[in-house]
Amino acid sequence: MKFISNSRQFHKLLAPWIFLPLFLSAFTGLLYRISKDILGFSRDDVHWLMSIHEGEWLGKYGELIYVVLNSLGLLWMLITGFQMFSKKISF
Repeated sequence: MKFISNSRQFHKLLAPWIFLPLFLSAFTGLLYRISKDILGFSRDDVHWLMSIHEGEWLGKYGELIYVVLNSLGLLWMLITGFQMFSKKISF
């Protein structure tokens, strides 16, 4: 029970910090795919979107850190969100 309480506090604390990178990745990934597949832009024309999406602009090590933290942040939000949701509806 203590973990659920702490995870709720961590969820609340981390959510604002995790929102921007996740939103940026989702938005640029979607815009890249729409631009390339539907609007007919070439891969080179929209590479800048993929660069933002993957954190390429942060350099070699920054990109790796960005992707790892983004993934861990998403997993953390999903796990703690599911815990709070399941506790609320009592599976």
